[in-house]
Amino acid sequence: MTIKRVALHIVDHIEEYICAFLLGTFVLLLFVQIILRQFFSYSIPWGEEVATYMFVWFAYLGAVVAAKMSAHNRVTFQFRFFPPIVKKVTESIADLLWVAFNLYFTWLSYEFVFNRMNLFWRSQTTGIPMKYFFMVLPVAFLLMSIRILWNNYLIWFKHVELVDPESQELEAIKRQGAKARDSVVEGA
Repeated sequence: MTIKRVALHIVDHIEEYICAFLLGTFVLLLFVQIILRQFFSYSIPWGEEVATYMFVWFAYLGAVVAAKMSAHNRVTFQFRFFPPIVKKVTESIADLLWVAFNLYFTWLSYEFVFNRMNLFWRSQTTGIPMKYFFMVLPVAFLLMSIRILWNNYLIWFKHVELVDPESQELEAIKRQGAKARDSVVEGA
């Protein structure tokens, strides 16, 4: 792989890497907390607070990953009855409304974090300014908007059909069930 290809791969999957790091770190931190409490009657003073903030960042960045994978929960049953182009247009309109909401929330949260938040608000145990923890809001909603717009670009201009992972797994399970049924029928 070339350096350019590796860099593009990292940029394309950055949210997933950050989520994996956050998940592993806060689970490890909580595990260490439990071990220390149970066996040594000690706990890391800042451990639970930092784990909580890491979980919040994990949840918001996980929403970005879900948007990237087109895996957000949606009501799509009604689209099955539409012609393909109507389905495509209505889903894109819904996505544009979603992006509009995200961008508005990005602006509101940016305004809150950088202009309205008291500079003296600090984390109780670490002393880190709270704006660094709240910064996940504008970051996540902006990244989510970018991923949604990118997915619509892929659909409209690259003619890529995006299928959420859950649908792919259901299809694989159905195929596996059909193969098992066929092998039972052949054996009988």
